[in-house]
Amino acid sequence: MNVPFSKLSQADLVVDAVCEGGTANKNVKDDPLRYIFDCGNQGGIRFKGSPNKPPVNFCVLYSTLIDPDWPDELDTYSGQFLYFGDNKKPGHELHETKRGGNKILRHAFEKLYSGSRDLIPPFFIFNKGPTGRDVIFRGIAIPGSENLSESEDLTAVWRTTEGKRFQNYKATFTILNISKINRSWINDLNKGNGSLKNAPAEWKQWIKTGKFKPLTAPKAVKHRKKDEQLPKSKLEIQLLETLVQYFKKHPKGEYAFELCAVELIRLMDANVGECETTRPWRDGGRDAIGKYKIGIPDSSLEVDFALEAKCKVSHSSCTIKETSRLISRLRHRQLGFFVTTSYLATQAYKEIIEDEHPVLILAGGDIAKILLKHGIKTKAQLNSWLSQNFA
Repeated sequence: MNVPFSKLSQADLVVDAVCEGGTANKNVKDDPLRYIFDCGNQGGIRFKGSPNKPPVNFCVLYSTLIDPDWPDELDTYSGQFLYFGDNKKPGHELHETKRGGNKILRHAFEKLYSGSRDLIPPFFIFNKGPTGRDVIFRGIAIPGSENLSESEDLTAVWRTTEGKRFQNYKATFTILNISKINRSWINDLNKGNGSLKNAPAEWKQWIKTGKFKPLTAPKAVKHRKKDEQLPKSKLEIQLLETLVQYFKKHPKGEYAFELCAVELIRLMDANVGECETTRPWRDGGRDAIGKYKIGIPDSSLEVDFALEAKCKVSHSSCTIKETSRLISRLRHRQLGFFVTTSYLATQAYKEIIEDEHPVLILAGGDIAKILLKHGIKTKAQLNSWLSQNFA
């Protein structure tokens, strides 16, 4: 669904609808958000009101979802939205940003845990659209997540730019199961009318009781196609190609990549514990074996896992022959990790899913995202990491 630029000021907001940008001015006047809301036309955090006199009437969170330095992430399957605040350059204290967006984040999460939900503004989530200044409405969100504690859903993270350290917020939101926002409520918010008369029922329920239902969307087809497994952005492609070439030239070849695969799953999940690679001539089809921890430090158990790694160029798929080596050696209740710099052929992927094998697939695109998430954003940084850990 597309909402024409000329109708933005009268239209309802529908989840996943494209709000078209203008084409006449070639500047900020073509920004669609300024016609939907009475707010600014620049920046990732936009609002009506003053962050110095909270609460604001509403807050718009906009993201391109492709910034490698600040990797915002929308998980449409769980309804979670990971968003970085607006202190993105050194020289300022965490809350002393130009527009004060981080003050809004701090206030919202403070009120969440003090039980003052009526003082939390609605957060409207948008990301960059398919062309020009188009944006896509992804839903209305609340601060926090049912899976995270007070110490986890809003954290101050450190970054270093040009040798200077600074902090920014990393915030987790939950998108509510609301498919449409009526224009009447948006008009109320724009006018500073705090009435909930025209607000969605789900928003009213959360304000009153704290209960909510996330907007989840499980995939109809559980196996990923080739293009869903491979990197999409130029930077992700460049990082993956750099990694492949490093191990293709490595004197220990595939065995050296197995060590890297172990480290990648550790970066992906801190619950991956003790792990060791098996000898190339005695591996029995397993490139590594280890323990995966489930639970909390004082009450946990460890599950055995096996890992197989394949370092291939992106156009060369992994077939059933290669995945079956891992599957055949998984004992009852064991986990399996299949890590590849390329992708799984359709039949191999479908067999794992349809036969319900407990195997997690990390394909080329996943590897690139893991590297970016952990601050490896250039070829130089990647080569440095590789040479330090897998010489």
